[in-house]
Amino acid sequence: MTVIRTAAVAGQFYPARAGELRTTVEVMLDAAPAAQGPPPKALIVPHAGYIFSGPVAAAAYACLRPYRDRYRRVILLGPGHRVAIRGLALSSADVFRTPLGDVPLDKLALAGLDVGGVDVVDMTHQFEHCIEVHLPFLQFILGQFSLVPIVVGDATDELVASVLDRLWGGPETLIVISSDLSHYLSYDKACTRDATTCAAIEHFDRRRIDHDAACGATPIRGLLKSAKRKRMHITTLDLRNSGDTSGDKDSVVGYGSWVLSERDADTRHGGR
Repeated sequence: MTVIRTAAVAGQFYPARAGELRTTVEVMLDAAPAAQGPPPKALIVPHAGYIFSGPVAAAAYACLRPYRDRYRRVILLGPGHRVAIRGLALSSADVFRTPLGDVPLDKLALAGLDVGGVDVVDMTHQFEHCIEVHLPFLQFILGQFSLVPIVVGDATDELVASVLDRLWGGPETLIVISSDLSHYLSYDKACTRDATTCAAIEHFDRRRIDHDAACGATPIRGLLKSAKRKRMHITTLDLRNSGDTSGDKDSVVGYGSWVLSERDADTRHGGR
């Protein structure tokens, strides 16, 4: 019997009807700047409702288009919003379902994460949006792929980095870190705060990123720790907030997207 993690925020964060969802994703991707540079190894992408952060997320996912055939697995980490946990939470589901279909979990990889502080906590995944909102983008671009979804709770940067190192894989594996930036500041204050966070990310300065700067500070810091050790290259793709995307500038949420690439990456389209 297949265990299905059903969509929790379809119709809220993104359209619930498959046709409308596919069109929405396609329009945002087509509006994003054309992809340039080597194939992405990791992305940092926001996770709000598509009306707010969708265009910023699309700037990151558009980078995958020239290389869509190389990716077979996605490691997706984001912060828990619903259920507080210690460590990292895995899912026992067989598939994550969205209106665009089912995404199978990489059960072998999940079984291999026998690490202290990493446990199966289905309750954390049940209503969590930080993983789910990325799946339609990935389904639209990549088609078939397997997923390793991880919700990050009260954990150290070192734990996140060690799990990422275990799952790093080769060119077939893409890492996605899900995070928004500052929350509910005035427009001008948000711009200043988010610019500081952006500079810290660009310089792999993880110690300057706290949970006031980014709700996904811990997974971001874990990625930066691992990526700095691997001497990766990072590029900022977009930096805006909900005042830019929705028009209400009284109390905004910040969004940014970044792409990280390995310096010796194979740049052939579809290289495996």
